Amino acid sequence: MTTILSTQNIVDNKLEKLAKRVQKLKERTIRPKMKVVLVGENSASLVYVGIKEKTCKKLQCDFELLRLPHDVTRKEFLNEVDSMNNDPSIHGCFVQLPVPEHLQDIDVTSLINPEKDVDGFGGATIVDIYKGKTPFFLPCTPMGVLELLNHNQIEALGKRVVIIGKSLIVGRPLSLLLQNMGATVTVCHSKTQNLESHTLQADIIISAVGSPKFLTKDYFNKDLNQVVIDVGINRDHNGKLCGDVDFENVKNIVSAITPVPGGVGPLTVISLMENLVKSAERATKG
Repeated sequence: MTTILSTQNIVDNKLEKLAKRVQKLKERTIRPKMKVVLVGENSASLVYVGIKEKTCKKLQCDFELLRLPHDVTRKEFLNEVDSMNNDPSIHGCFVQLPVPEHLQDIDVTSLINPEKDVDGFGGATIVDIYKGKTPFFLPCTPMGVLELLNHNQIEALGKRVVIIGKSLIVGRPLSLLLQNMGATVTVCHSKTQNLESHTLQADIIISAVGSPKFLTKDYFNKDLNQVVIDVGINRDHNGKLCGDVDFENVKNIVSAITPVPGGVGPLTVISLMENLVKSAERATKG
């Protein structure tokens, strides 16, 4: 029988523990604060920022959103990021991606103060992961995936893992983290030829390709007790939220699978909050 890897219990447990840590900080007159810069009117970005704000408020952390117009000048944008980096009241900050085309030649993630890089996208973090070290801030989605594996006692050591998606946000850092844990990792993408030849042999399949129901039942092997982790958040032709995996037609073939919504997404957000609280705690020690 297939196990549906819902994450609500994990999230609720983490929220409870984080609330206690925030309370201890407040007793020392410290309120963790997150600031986000959002450029333009990207509808998906507005939704994502709203979820982060809601979770911050649930934990009684401060949240500030700076909205800049789509045509903001490079100088103004860079000045705002610099101001955010140097504000001692802010413990975590980031620029919500994507940014408009005229700013896309800027390595936005490298602009963020490493001590406030709660998204975990900065160069220092990636270098640590590449060297096999554990960075202070793990990238949030990979962090959520690892927590999901750990909570469900899914061993990565010695397993064949296929990751579909090679972004700097999910696929690449996650592949390095899993290799550091002893997994044999193959990184594919939407243009990989004969993709099914890789997925059919995998023990764990992680999809972060960003295409609705991209992986049909033909990509899975019912004889291998496969674990499927769907990082994709998309909308199907009816406008309904769905993942990269054709969940209804795949769930009875594999051993375990995450739903969308209710799977990796909430873990990504709670990982961000963990990084924020961790940053505030470090600031009090300095």
